[in-house]
Amino acid sequence: MMRRHSCAGCLARLMFALLLAAVIGAGVVYYSVSRPYQGFQKPVILDFPKGTSTRSMSVQLAQAGVIGNSWQFLMARAMRPGARLLAGEYQFSEPASVLTVFDRIARGDVFFYELTVPEGSNMFDIAASINRFHFMNGADFLRVTRDPRPVRDLAPDAPTLEGYLFPSTYRIERTTTVKQLSHMMTDLFRKHWRELQTSEHSATVNAVVTLASLVEKETALSEERPVVASVYANRLRLGMPLDCDPTTIYAALLEGRYRGTIYRSDLDNPSPYNTYRHAGLPPGPIANPGLAALKAALAPAATSYLYFVAKPDGSGGHQFSENIEAHNRAVDQYRHRMK
Repeated sequence: MMRRHSCAGCLARLMFALLLAAVIGAGVVYYSVSRPYQGFQKPVILDFPKGTSTRSMSVQLAQAGVIGNSWQFLMARAMRPGARLLAGEYQFSEPASVLTVFDRIARGDVFFYELTVPEGSNMFDIAASINRFHFMNGADFLRVTRDPRPVRDLAPDAPTLEGYLFPSTYRIERTTTVKQLSHMMTDLFRKHWRELQTSEHSATVNAVVTLASLVEKETALSEERPVVASVYANRLRLGMPLDCDPTTIYAALLEGRYRGTIYRSDLDNPSPYNTYRHAGLPPGPIANPGLAALKAALAPAATSYLYFVAKPDGSGGHQFSENIEAHNRAVDQYRHRMK
């Protein structure tokens, strides 16, 4: 009997020892995967294409110094068996535990690039900004935006997507295509355009956006936009040429020959976008207007102004005139102050 009690005691001690070892082992594992770690000096960006296995991720993370050992990531997987690891590009810039890293990938907290499109940017400006990303090509963007079909239901007479690439800051991934980006921009335009439809207007969408683009390029002052819009609306009503300098620049851009300033040849350019040679609005927008310019084009101020010239005080404002005599005096004052 004494020997049997001794064996039972040994078994109990063995079971306890095994349980203790398991608890300690689990604690060690949990500590290793929950302790913040940083084995890199500069931010690390890792790209996990679709189909990347957990093991492959673990190796890449360990090699980049994001985690201490690849087995730790596999242990995190064992602790999160139902999680789905999402493909994408991830940036790691701070110390993080293996569990934190795993959870980031599981919820798809991917790294985004930001593309800022200021109000008044044209498609050439946007293409130049796109070229700073190694995964996107500005020439491809221009090719896509020259096709107006994505907005044909909204603006059947739009010659390109110019004017409908709404100014904003866009978050894009390395896998984002130029076509997807253009759709993001036109979708945002649609959203804002719907918000602006509070009253009826007789002009077509393309005419409103075209007028808004001229207003956007002529002044950066929000309080002036309705007044600038009124000048062009008055000229259109009277059949006067708009004489808008930015349209001559845009005509030269379309022909690939803009030289940084306006020359006599630009003013004489027969392009339908040159409002010095052709009365009425150009065929389409010359830039992408923001919300304020669109509102101004939809509701110009009630004025009798037909002319405006920049003020020489550097304020960015303009002197508005109702007749050519007053305008010429304002131009003389501007030239005198600028000498």
